[in-house]
Amino acid sequence: MQDHLTARIQENQSRFSKGQRLIANYILEHYDKVAFMTASRLGATVGVSESTVVRFAMEIGYAGYPELQRAIQEMIRSKLTSVQRMEVTRERIGEEDVLDAVLNQDIETIRHTMECTSHEDFYAAADSIISARKIYILGARSCQSLASFLAYYFEMLFENVTLVKATSEAEIFQQMIHIDERDLAIGLSFPRYSHKATKAMQFAHNSGAKVVAITDSAASPLAEFADYTLLARSDIAAIADTLVAPLSLIDALIVTVAMKMEKTIGKTFGRLEQIWDEYHVYETINPHEETPHAAR
Repeated sequence: MQDHLTARIQENQSRFSKGQRLIANYILEHYDKVAFMTASRLGATVGVSESTVVRFAMEIGYAGYPELQRAIQEMIRSKLTSVQRMEVTRERIGEEDVLDAVLNQDIETIRHTMECTSHEDFYAAADSIISARKIYILGARSCQSLASFLAYYFEMLFENVTLVKATSEAEIFQQMIHIDERDLAIGLSFPRYSHKATKAMQFAHNSGAKVVAITDSAASPLAEFADYTLLARSDIAAIADTLVAPLSLIDALIVTVAMKMEKTIGKTFGRLEQIWDEYHVYETINPHEETPHAAR
């Protein structure tokens, strides 16, 4: 556990009631489970009332149990193993329908993203992206899909976009060897944080480039090297990372950049449409034609 939470418990333990000591010991030993337990469930698990759990949270300096729980969640998300993720997911969902539970979880992460993202950093990052000579985009592991999505659309808007392949650190640096103060790097990483992504953003920062970090917390290792930190909540869905909120943030960034460049990209998209039509990139659907299924 992080030292500051342990310290809070240790500093106040002499004043704990018997019930509060039970809560403290359970948190220290099973923090991965407590992170997603309700106050009533934690109380029932250790044999105390819900109100005792709430008073315990306030006793160690939190405004209430939700604030204590959020602190534990932030602490553990970068540390949970895949096995622990499965256990946590099972605890959280319980008897609830899995589909409904996961979709509601995604709705909640988007809502939290709206609350925590800095509008100032978001629009300043968009301006820096537009003014950059070259844009480097990197996301490792599960974030590779986010990086590819962002690069796909930015390649339509800009001439010099590089999707950095997150292989070895040496090869990452080779792909970014010419980055300098005229350029911009976008790094994407969520718990468990990628060491390669962190090193790549450090390299970009040390080379004088602007750095945009798309991550989940100001405490993320990417944020240390970022000029602009765009926060999007992520969460745990069994062994998978829930990246719906980061994708929504990326959507908003693409739309913002496109709208700011609206006068200059009209010809580009007109030309693209001609190419797509000429080479039959997309299927042509006649809305009045019966589908094979309907014909049956």
